[in-house]
Amino acid sequence: MTSEQLKKRIHSIDIMRGVVILLMLVDHVRERFFLHMQVSDPMVIETTSPGLFWSRFAAHFCAPAFIFLTGMSAWLYQHARQGQPRSATGFLLKRGLFIIALEVTLISYSWMGSYHTLWLQVMWAIGLCMLVLAILHKLPMPVLLTLGLTIVFTHNMLTPIEFNKNEWGYTLWRILHDRGYILETSWLNVKVSYPVLPWIGVILLGYCAGPLYGKGIAMPRRQAWLLGLALICVLLFALLRGGNIYGETLPWHSFDAAMQTTMSIFNITKYPPSLSFLLITLAGMFVGLYVFEKPLGSATNILRTFGSVPMFFYVVHLYVLLALYQAAYWLVGNNQGEYVGVNHIAWIWLIAVVLAVALYLPVKWFSDYKRTHHQWWLKYL
Repeated sequence: MTSEQLKKRIHSIDIMRGVVILLMLVDHVRERFFLHMQVSDPMVIETTSPGLFWSRFAAHFCAPAFIFLTGMSAWLYQHARQGQPRSATGFLLKRGLFIIALEVTLISYSWMGSYHTLWLQVMWAIGLCMLVLAILHKLPMPVLLTLGLTIVFTHNMLTPIEFNKNEWGYTLWRILHDRGYILETSWLNVKVSYPVLPWIGVILLGYCAGPLYGKGIAMPRRQAWLLGLALICVLLFALLRGGNIYGETLPWHSFDAAMQTTMSIFNITKYPPSLSFLLITLAGMFVGLYVFEKPLGSATNILRTFGSVPMFFYVVHLYVLLALYQAAYWLVGNNQGEYVGVNHIAWIWLIAVVLAVALYLPVKWFSDYKRTHHQWWLKYL
């Protein structure tokens, strides 16, 4: 890309997206070919190998980065580096509805090759959060920051609240805080896998962080902010999680083996994301944004390419994995109980690396096509 073209995008954000996209690829390969060793949320330390644990933990960084950067991107859209400020309402509404529609059509089908169950997962959460941000983003920035911090830091207090299926608040609570089925029939099930309340807090904080990339912020000042935010998150995690004080549903405890004790400390809840989960994952994202602000090299340029078209990669890789799984089923059958799979987590990483290499050329082609063409639908991918 030319220097003029790079100015239209912030490459550190695209690189950060590229990193979490590839970590997501590893996790989705795991969900295809290592499902016979499925993990719970949080994981069971006694029965989860270190390789499987840390592979799953690495994927924890994906959703927080995607949703935080979505909020940041909305602010950047509203405050373009060239030209006058513009409204982000239409940007958020149209893209939010498009992402939700994509989740319940192409994406849901890609998981099982059928529509018997609609899985409302990360794209559903991103889309719904964008709709909420479309309503709230015109509020004063201090109000948005306070609301985002309040949601992120206090939603763990809501954990004891439960609703039975026959109670009026059951469906709403499944959408906001407790994952589960909101529809179960003989012909269609709908399951909320990503309760959205904590993610609404994250997208609000991402929007509030947008000014760090505004025209008046020099790189050294922005990097100081990023490192400061990372340090605050790590210190809060060490205090709250280290002391089993607050922010996680499952306390950690010591094991005879140091590795298992470490795993217990980082055994954090994703559905919905606990405060501990968000603190440590957002800390990693802040560090990544700091590191990736350096000039592009060959490796970071590859990551930037992946991160420049995240929706395209997301849809394509799911269908590639569906096709691979069906081909493996046809070739070897159910070789892991009721599933088709490999017998070691190392194979998952190897498959993910091979797929990343194989998918790079189509991703690069689409990234270049999107940059040089201006059809309306390209903006959504």
